[in-house]
Amino acid sequence: MIIREKYLKNIRGFYDSDLVKVITGVRRSGKSVILETIMKEISEKTDNIIYLNFEKTSDFSLASTVEELVNYVKNNRKEGKCYCFFDEIQEINNWQVAVKDLRLDNCSIFVTGSNSKLLSSEFLTLLSGRFVSFRIRPFVYKEIKEYSKELGINIDVANYLIWGGFPGRFNNTSLEGTKAYLSDLESTIVVNDLIKRYKIKKEIAFKKVVNYILCSNSRIFSVRSIHKYMKNDFPDLALSTVARFVEWLKEAYIIDEIPQYSTKTKRELQYYGKIYNSDVSFNSLRANNNRYDLDHNLENVVYNELLYMGYELKVFTNNGKEIDFLASKDSKIFYIQVAYSVADEKAYEREMSAFANLDNLNQKILITNDIIDYSTSVVKHIKLEDFLMMEEL
Repeated sequence: MIIREKYLKNIRGFYDSDLVKVITGVRRSGKSVILETIMKEISEKTDNIIYLNFEKTSDFSLASTVEELVNYVKNNRKEGKCYCFFDEIQEINNWQVAVKDLRLDNCSIFVTGSNSKLLSSEFLTLLSGRFVSFRIRPFVYKEIKEYSKELGINIDVANYLIWGGFPGRFNNTSLEGTKAYLSDLESTIVVNDLIKRYKIKKEIAFKKVVNYILCSNSRIFSVRSIHKYMKNDFPDLALSTVARFVEWLKEAYIIDEIPQYSTKTKRELQYYGKIYNSDVSFNSLRANNNRYDLDHNLENVVYNELLYMGYELKVFTNNGKEIDFLASKDSKIFYIQVAYSVADEKAYEREMSAFANLDNLNQKILITNDIIDYSTSVVKHIKLEDFLMMEEL
């Protein structure tokens, strides 16, 4: 497995800190491998290390309660600073109480979890600023190229646009194996992490909402619009229930939402946001007859890549026309439009017209899968393959 230096360099400065290191992200995005890499680096200077994976029955049986966890560390640690690694710690009720006690007993603590409830209000109150969090995402294209080289396989851009970057899927060389792995992953997240965790009674309605949302990546949405879509099949489904469904998908890191920002109102628009899947495979699994949604998947990929580069993102509305991203970092702002192709004249006019009447103080960028350069005097065209290998804009 590759060393994910982009994430590790942000975590290393906290190895010896008494701040609790919280590593989150969607299932199978690589959190456990990050944890193993950190343990390997720390083991070069000490063997005072304790590791428990609470999804393993054998480990959970060793410490299934707060009291058992504190006692297990106490009985198995050595003198001096102890480094504790707890994988999928949300399986223990009130785990934050144990972490609070252990960090006061000369322990450097690292925890992982696949649900943002890990950073619940109870946790925030109990530790009140005594933690630092890091979100791990599936591979971006640069990481895929590195990993595929290690495996001796070739993964091209088209494959990435369809099947995304979950690390485990690259161990499957066949299309059938890839689909099976990703389908199993989604089922684990939806059934085990959400339906069982939240005891969802309206299971059929929930699954239909999930299908609708995961097919709607890179689109403006509102909870009300989803509720309207569901109304014919589920007339008794409340708007508040749909809102909870959406929040649970966010909590499991399956989807992200970014707000709209309008030049006209000079403020973020409430109630409407834009959905992006944590990985485009969630959309592709729902494709019929291999008709993959490359247009929206490409924009979703650009979203994930920009986050990896460290940009803060919003949707930008310019006099009624949507610009896909307002990307900002280090006091620099970029207006970014994304399209699969602008070879067609109408597509070119549609994408370019979104930049109309914007000043030239901030760079305007068009990203497409075209091989021809469509740059103008005011808009920089970046070919997708070039963009995917960039460290920053």
